[in-house]
Amino acid sequence: MRLKLVRPTIEYADQVMQYKAAMIKNGDSLDGCAGLEDVNSFSEWIEFESRLKKKYRKGYVPSEVFLAVRVDDEKVVGIIDYRHPLSQFLFQYGGNIGYSILPSERRKGYAIEMLNLLLPVCREFGEKRVLLTCDKTNEASRKTIITNGGVLENEVPDDVGLSESGIIQRYWIAL
Repeated sequence: MRLKLVRPTIEYADQVMQYKAAMIKNGDSLDGCAGLEDVNSFSEWIEFESRLKKKYRKGYVPSEVFLAVRVDDEKVVGIIDYRHPLSQFLFQYGGNIGYSILPSERRKGYAIEMLNLLLPVCREFGEKRVLLTCDKTNEASRKTIITNGGVLENEVPDDVGLSESGIIQRYWIAL
């Protein structure tokens, strides 16, 4: 294993904020980052539950947030979250799991490994299967999901503006 999943701690504060800056500079969405785009500091971000409850109100569901840290040098290369249970919105558009990879660390297989490391956590929470979604044109995400056992259920129109193509693919991974 090249990566480990760790809960965010102050030890990673600078890297998390640098991650946010790199993603924004690259024009990327902060998928799986538990609202990192909405905060100005790590201490604000780490207050997931209270902040996200306020943002999503009745649509809020708890999430388990992890940093994907490269074992060799302790560098944060990705962020992934597992949301449970599925709200109606997540069931239709967002899925149980969201993730992103630092632009400089893409095309190295980290997303596949990161998702693979998270699936046992989902199982520990009692899940029998998890839903992942991606933009129909996001080849990297589709490959990540399928490599981890994802089976396409269907495609749905993106009525909420999450995708570039206007079509969201919905995949289930059996645990």
